[in-house]
Amino acid sequence: VQLVESGGGLVQPGGSLRLSCLASGGIFSINAISWYRQAPGKQRELVAGITNGGTTTYADSVKGRFTISRDNTKNTVYLQMNSLKPEDTAVYYCNANILRGGYVFPRDYWGQGTQVTVSS
Repeated sequence: VQLVESGGGLVQPGGSLRLSCLASGGIFSINAISWYRQAPGKQRELVAGITNGGTTTYADSVKGRFTISRDNTKNTVYLQMNSLKPEDTAVYYCNANILRGGYVFPRDYWGQGTQVTVSS
């Protein structure tokens, strides 16, 4: 299984970015998918998550600005980030709980991360 993030980059404060995470490789089903971020010198933190039923959760710091969504037909999760602030600067990671074909129990997988920098 591979998780590949894309869509990061440099954006000015107040701007927007849309991150994508594509899961591939022998997937039977995907349960919850989440976005985490890690800023330099800080611990990795949960940004947003979505269940396979579409229930979402957000960190207080991004509520009202970020929106997580998923397309189960494409095994893809998105993070729409609006009104970006310098404090949103971090490496953003995708995490998914995936059941592989032929396996009994699901497990968590991580992507390699994509850099988001918010600066003027």
